[in-house]
Amino acid sequence: MTTDEASPPTWEQVVTRLVADRGDALTRYAFLICGDRDEASDLVQDALVKTFGRLRNGFSIASAEAYVRRTILNSYLDAGRRVSRWRRIAHLEATPEQDDARTGGVDSHIDVQAELRKLAPRERACVVLRYYEDLKVDDIAEWLGISPGAVKRYLSDALAKLAVSMSDEEVTRDAR
Repeated sequence: MTTDEASPPTWEQVVTRLVADRGDALTRYAFLICGDRDEASDLVQDALVKTFGRLRNGFSIASAEAYVRRTILNSYLDAGRRVSRWRRIAHLEATPEQDDARTGGVDSHIDVQAELRKLAPRERACVVLRYYEDLKVDDIAEWLGISPGAVKRYLSDALAKLAVSMSDEEVTRDAR
């Protein structure tokens, strides 16, 4: 073994390998968090810059991915806080027009995404961490830095909102 093989990888090697091996998974994770492909790409890019913006050596691929995932979630939650502060002072809120020309199987997929977008940032984060990351309530609480009771409340509120919204959508669709 040469000295090059025994030394830990540099941060450039770690980020290159992380993006090549796990870039798509990070983008899918960010998409589930935010619900928008472009924003998901931006979240991943920002997380990589924040993680590796300073020279950081000593990361393994697994620890770097965990750090980037945490940074994606924190960036999304921070943006949600900024938006909620803005909504308190904004007098008007523009809502985009929606195209009703959808088809069967895709319709349900789009409805779930639309309903997830309606959730508050913490509710959405709890739902994604619980059902996509398959974390337990205590793990979500530790991840988000809140109490397990708060996680249960966010999950309960989010699932209740989703259940009501989705059942209303099915009734509306069946009436057509």
